[in-house]
Amino acid sequence: MAHTGTHSQPVRSCLLLVVVSVCVQQVHGVWPLPQQLHQSADRGCLSPQRFSFTYGRDSAAQTGCSVLDAAFKRYFSIIFPDFTKGSENRLQYVWSEPQPFVVSVSVKTGGCDGYPDEDSDESYNLSVSEGQAVLRSVTVWGALRGLESFSQLVYQDDYGSYFINKTEIVDFPRFAFRGLLLDTSRHYLPLHAILKTLDAMAYSKFNVFHWHIVDDPSFPYQSRTFPDLSNKGAFHPFTHIYTQSDVMRVIEHARMRGIRVVPEFDSPGHTQSWGKGQPGLLTPCYKGGVPSGSFGPVDPTIDTTYKFMESLLKEVKFVFPDSYVHLGGDEVSFACWQSNPNVRKFMEKMGFGKDFTKLESFYMESIMNMTAALNRTSIVWQDVFDYHERPRSKYVVEIWKGEKYQAELSRMTQAGHRVLLSAPWYINHISYGQDWRNSYAVQPQNFSGTEEQKKLVIGGEVAMWGEYVDATNLTPRLWPRACAAAERLWSNEEKTLNADLAFPRLEEFRCELLRRGIQAEPLFVGHCKHEYDGL
Repeated sequence: MAHTGTHSQPVRSCLLLVVVSVCVQQVHGVWPLPQQLHQSADRGCLSPQRFSFTYGRDSAAQTGCSVLDAAFKRYFSIIFPDFTKGSENRLQYVWSEPQPFVVSVSVKTGGCDGYPDEDSDESYNLSVSEGQAVLRSVTVWGALRGLESFSQLVYQDDYGSYFINKTEIVDFPRFAFRGLLLDTSRHYLPLHAILKTLDAMAYSKFNVFHWHIVDDPSFPYQSRTFPDLSNKGAFHPFTHIYTQSDVMRVIEHARMRGIRVVPEFDSPGHTQSWGKGQPGLLTPCYKGGVPSGSFGPVDPTIDTTYKFMESLLKEVKFVFPDSYVHLGGDEVSFACWQSNPNVRKFMEKMGFGKDFTKLESFYMESIMNMTAALNRTSIVWQDVFDYHERPRSKYVVEIWKGEKYQAELSRMTQAGHRVLLSAPWYINHISYGQDWRNSYAVQPQNFSGTEEQKKLVIGGEVAMWGEYVDATNLTPRLWPRACAAAERLWSNEEKTLNADLAFPRLEEFRCELLRRGIQAEPLFVGHCKHEYDGL
């Protein structure tokens, strides 16, 4: 069954260009740059009334495939924004009869009701010729990436007619994990802001939403097992929380765009908000031999801590379908542990001496064993690796510290760990000028190590920490700056080393984001044909 525009409206066709001397034959780019892209100046006209998406006869997915049925409708609106706004007959000229245009989509395997995962095949081939486009992929997730590329190939002339050039694309991602972190603890981000970010992520082919959902300032996740965590730990127990229904909406919105949702429940540090709704979880700090009334990290010396964490992680497994869970483990202050006589006794008993990194390692090892027992893969911040002399658990390390990340990449891959890079992509840090160029210049596999080590770099992610970010400035601070990392993580590095060559394509993509309702900030002086109207 074909998915098409409604036929009840007057048929709009393409302007018959008798005089073509003023018509520039545009060849439009795709962001991120495909692995292989060949375009000609030959172009065909698209008419919304004669345009349709359809499933190829040999496709394993057919009508009824939730992911692709929804994508066909979504991309029709994206490709023909004027048509869907009902303003398709603004200009009347001499028209030629419109030709039909069919986008045929064929996938080798179904999987329409599943979730994307670490092994998902996102490759696709796209061939655009006269009157048709053929999109082939192994999975529905690859088909989604191909539909995104197709949508970016369509453009309008000054008279409002839609065109596409003959194009051949062979494409696949360089890295399997292309993530974006949002922090919803330091400022609460309303649901619509998260959903809009997922939309923009799909436009740049990001495929992992790292949801840093809780932290010291607030605990907005409404736990079904421990409701007091948000009742007492959120900024407000009704207005500033994510209900189970909200979380399901985020996961489903992401799924429909081929995006995984990886939650982070960071401990033993960054847990001040947890303690409000879970008495006895945090370590009491001491001053002068008596409790001071303040609390430090999670108390790693008592059984109730591990029972609580096991129950929470079981719930996380039930709610979040992804095979990865981020356990944090960063920036643990040892001062409180050091002040507490019970912790010191435990250290002595365990033979840790006065080395509190061993205590943190003991705690993290226990938590990672729990996630392994739940058939989940742990991601941890690099601090955990730094404190582990001989880590027994298999885990993914995320590098976040400083400018010497190449040395860290070398060290961690040498130890056999899979690694994620985020250190150079903390784009909550802003500076005047075109700082996207710094992100674009990152070379994730440019470190000393064997080819086997380099294969252990499974990707990276952009981080938008929330100290100075809420829904008022989230979108323009993220976009188009995050797009630089998106291209680095998707595209062939040798073809995308020159930021000056990338600039016009990114500038054009930024204008496309504006047209799609994403308030992406300017890259430099200039204008877009469809400006944000400020409303």
